[in-house]
Amino acid sequence: MTAELPEALQSRADQLRREHFPPERNHLAAHVTLFHALPPQYEDELRDLLASEARARPVPARLEGIMSLGGGTALKLSSPTMLDLRERIAERFHGLLTPQDQQVPRLHVTIQNKVTSTKAKALQAQLATVIVPLGFTFAGLALHRYRGGPWELAKRWSFRG
Repeated sequence: MTAELPEALQSRADQLRREHFPPERNHLAAHVTLFHALPPQYEDELRDLLASEARARPVPARLEGIMSLGGGTALKLSSPTMLDLRERIAERFHGLLTPQDQQVPRLHVTIQNKVTSTKAKALQAQLATVIVPLGFTFAGLALHRYRGGPWELAKRWSFRG
């Protein structure tokens, strides 16, 4: 499950990902992961919950700058409101989440991964001067199915409030 970026930020993140993500591993558009592996047998319940959550106003957020991933680089995001929304979903599926999804995520968009720390640090230094803090609102939520490579979109819900 992902949070949908507004079009301008999505376009910029996709561009950075194309430029800096190893091409043989770049199978996805830039994205903000909220959950990695929700139980597929509860998809109908999850769809209902996401439809309900999407009736709200677009969720405020902020691009904070650059984040180190050790062997990669990400755009660092903050959004207490999105983390609250995510917590409501996590509570609904308590006991069904993977250990990874039981943790509160650090919101980010990966633009480089699986590179040496030297290469990652060089990109972080380069981008630190051009990526400036920016307020934005998330456009919606999306549910995907992992099929061993590119994701298959199950459904998108735009915020409507």
